[in-house]
Amino acid sequence: MTNPQQVAVLGGGSFGTAIANIAASNGHKTYQWMRNKERAAKVQQARENSEYLPGYKLSDNLTACADLQEAVGSADVVFIAIPSKSFREVTQLLAPILKSGTMVISTTKGIEPSGFTLMSQVLEQELNDARIGVLSGPNFAKEIVAHQQTGSVIASEDEELISCIQELLCSSTFRLYANSDRYGVELGGALKNIYAIVTGLATALGCGHNTIAMLLTRSLAEMGRFAKHLDADPLTFLGLAGVGDLILTCTSDLSRNYRLGMAIAQGQSLQQAEADIGQAVEGVNTLRLVKQKADELGVYMPLASALHGILFEDYSIGDVADKLMGGEQNNDVEYSQKNL
Repeated sequence: MTNPQQVAVLGGGSFGTAIANIAASNGHKTYQWMRNKERAAKVQQARENSEYLPGYKLSDNLTACADLQEAVGSADVVFIAIPSKSFREVTQLLAPILKSGTMVISTTKGIEPSGFTLMSQVLEQELNDARIGVLSGPNFAKEIVAHQQTGSVIASEDEELISCIQELLCSSTFRLYANSDRYGVELGGALKNIYAIVTGLATALGCGHNTIAMLLTRSLAEMGRFAKHLDADPLTFLGLAGVGDLILTCTSDLSRNYRLGMAIAQGQSLQQAEADIGQAVEGVNTLRLVKQKADELGVYMPLASALHGILFEDYSIGDVADKLMGGEQNNDVEYSQKNL
């Protein structure tokens, strides 16, 4: 184990709880901050986050609290695991009480509408003296806390930060791989939510394995094409934060985005589907932003455009499917060595 660190995890959801519990179980004094005092007190007393991860006992080294100063005032490492719509607000609360040189790691898979801003860019804008990283990968919290073998990615230009976080969270069932392409890793985590809606929709319509394989592969091509226009490395999408997270999110009903796609195919409205799921479905907001940005940049993204038409422009699913199959037949592999 690395030298004991003081760790803070901001966010009371399932993934924040899973990360906090790994750090605490590894011997690091860990605080998990939640806005709601009653919920924080309940988690602290019961040693269980019954709302998001029922049945999993939390480490005695983990303290749940609603006092941000208590959680982060002396922290060496802070993980932010909250929905993207609240990310900047919480970061602004964090700024005046953060210790100089603290490592701040975003685990949020989303994009802020203003300026098409990634979460680590929000950290750059709001925190003056923080060391910034991103944690992303094919990670369902329920499987992490159940000690199923899991891999993820820690991305930063700061090699010392990468090493520290790898040691901090390393366990017999949780492994972190390094990547210096922070924006590419973030984009992978955000963009795959769009395509999880697509494959959820296709699965509910009874599409076969051939169709799902085609959708996954062409989704990956769209992600890489879009990322290249934003100066990320398209080859990042061949790793865990790209194709790994894409496969996980697009093939499991544990994914909220996948479930939303299934609900739409079964006749629910977008509003009904979101209400039934009851938690933030990041892919809906991401789709709006990516469609607008792709149009602005002239990036060819037929699957994202088709889904946008279904969700927001009253296109019929059948007409969209016919149009996709009659569209441009492009190169299979755009970023092969020959084309680079």
